[in-house]
Amino acid sequence: MIEQIIHQDRLLAIIVSHRFNLPGIHFFTPNDLSQQLAYMHHPTGKIIPPHVHNPVPREVTYTQEVLFIKNGKLRVDFYSDRQNYLESRLLEAGDVILLVTGGHGFEVLEEIEMIEVKQGPYVGEQDKTRFEGIASAQILLLNSTSTNTI
Repeated sequence: MIEQIIHQDRLLAIIVSHRFNLPGIHFFTPNDLSQQLAYMHHPTGKIIPPHVHNPVPREVTYTQEVLFIKNGKLRVDFYSDRQNYLESRLLEAGDVILLVTGGHGFEVLEEIEMIEVKQGPYVGEQDKTRFEGIASAQILLLNSTSTNTI
């Protein structure tokens, strides 16, 4: 229900299935990652004390993004930093993915609604390098049922 996509000992992505359902707080990211991802499941009446976040200087080198799939189906194609195709996964309503490193592309398989969260500020075309993706006939679609490494 939690899958880490790893290539050459580098974390490319974390997928949290819509089936994940454990009580408490579960962080899926290491503390040093510039984008943190957690799941929280609390009972009625649980109190989370009020708080503010302190100003802490941070340096972000790579943009990391989180996609929340509200409706539909989306294929995610993973690429190495050198733009070589690796493999693909299917995301559906309720799934969440944190894209950490490497390249990625998408194909909408069923009309989709999703929410994207990423670091800013956005600097336009300087923010990304576009490249030619793999042909649909060459897609290697793997199940997202366990932790896999490539």
